[in-house]
Amino acid sequence: MHPLMRVGQPRIPPLQDGDFSDAQREVLTRGNPAQILNVFRTLATHTDLYKRWLPFANHVLFKSTLPPREREMLILRIGHLCRSGYEFQQHIRVGKAAGLSDAEIEAITEGPDSARWNALERALLRAVDELHGDAFITDTTWATLNARYDTNQMMDLVFAVGQYTMVSMALNSFGVQLER
Repeated sequence: MHPLMRVGQPRIPPLQDGDFSDAQREVLTRGNPAQILNVFRTLATHTDLYKRWLPFANHVLFKSTLPPREREMLILRIGHLCRSGYEFQQHIRVGKAAGLSDAEIEAITEGPDSARWNALERALLRAVDELHGDAFITDTTWATLNARYDTNQMMDLVFAVGQYTMVSMALNSFGVQLER
């Protein structure tokens, strides 16, 4: 079991291929994915919620105004802070595709004070820590980020951290397990 995993088996079992209702089959096979991940197999058990959540999740992951590498830094940091093994593991792959190295991914777990980061990267990770700890980005961190990011990017940053906090809470509580 991954060290960040909270439970060793699902509390809400993921749907199996032969168990899909018509509505679940429609939402899970849209776009004919090669593999349906356990997160989606679990969340689709509540089909109405899944269908309403997915557009927001797709914006945060695929249509965000943030550069992908920086978005993945946020997601990996909040996954780590929430101790969400599933979230963290899934986004290692996505983070690498966005340009993060193994050393950078390790440094994300160390946080904003790692010597590896430049001022912007430190501010990104600090914003995650501040949002996680106090639901607020301090003026100093805000000013550093706002010198580089426009209003839409600042909003996407907060919503990315919020989205992946919520998802981490769900994954942890539902016991979503890593794919085998």
